[in-house]
Amino acid sequence: MTITTPTGTTITETRRITVPDAHRAPRTQRKVTVGGVVRVVGLLIWLIITLFPLYWIALTSFKSPGTINRFPIEYWPSEPSLDNYISLFQQSSFGVFLGNSALVALVAGAVATLIALLSAYVIARFEFRGKGTVLVAFLLTQMIPAFIALGPLYSMMTDLGLVDTKPGLILVYIAICIPFSTVMLRGFFENVPDALEEAAMIDGCSRFGALFRVLVPVMTPGIIAAFIFNFVNCWNELFLSVVLMNTDENRTVPSALNGFISTFNIDWGSMSAAAVLTILPTMAMFALASRWIVQGLTAGAVKE
Repeated sequence: MTITTPTGTTITETRRITVPDAHRAPRTQRKVTVGGVVRVVGLLIWLIITLFPLYWIALTSFKSPGTINRFPIEYWPSEPSLDNYISLFQQSSFGVFLGNSALVALVAGAVATLIALLSAYVIARFEFRGKGTVLVAFLLTQMIPAFIALGPLYSMMTDLGLVDTKPGLILVYIAICIPFSTVMLRGFFENVPDALEEAAMIDGCSRFGALFRVLVPVMTPGIIAAFIFNFVNCWNELFLSVVLMNTDENRTVPSALNGFISTFNIDWGSMSAAAVLTILPTMAMFALASRWIVQGLTAGAVKE
């Protein structure tokens, strides 16, 4: 700072500006309130209620067959054993069931996501007669239980020769997944500005080129989220797989789990081991793609 006195003398004053250190700044302590304590305790109780069944399934899978029904109850296996996992693959075709479920879920999820991507793009970008009716129909299909259409569906699949075949089950799952995925991806398309594809088309891209070269990279989180939801729905579906699949070489994992329940007995050890192996792929998928899932679920929430 420069100051000129009445006599013409110039005085230069230097001031040091001190920037407060954020690490040394005193932190404001949050006040502990009754409502906050109740909320935390409630969340902890809910977490325990949610995780305890998973813990109990995993615990049962590592108990030897003779100690599963032992009393008093063991909350930690005194004699950990892998007999249930070994017998699961030696005495049944569980490896085949896993392969069938992976094939059906991957193909059905990928094809349903691709078809839903195209249909959502048309609904979001074009105006046509009956557009509102189509969206209402898509939403209504999510409210109708699958067993209501089981009779006509089974008759149609029998006429086509697709009963007890993996392609037949894949086609049914694709038809089930398309409505939900279309409604989900439509919100993402509406959140992407039209100027992006218009600029690409001005530069020489076709409409399909603009879709797959410009919009799809922008919508990657939403597409991954839609695919994962489709995959999990196909992986966990039980009712249709039990009805449409009759032989062990075509059965999927949910129908295999149902097979451990007989009229007079339940094989808790093998069933728990199979349940653990069934849960692991979906847990790994959600863990690896959690970032894209969160982005996908929030990308279409707000329209600019």
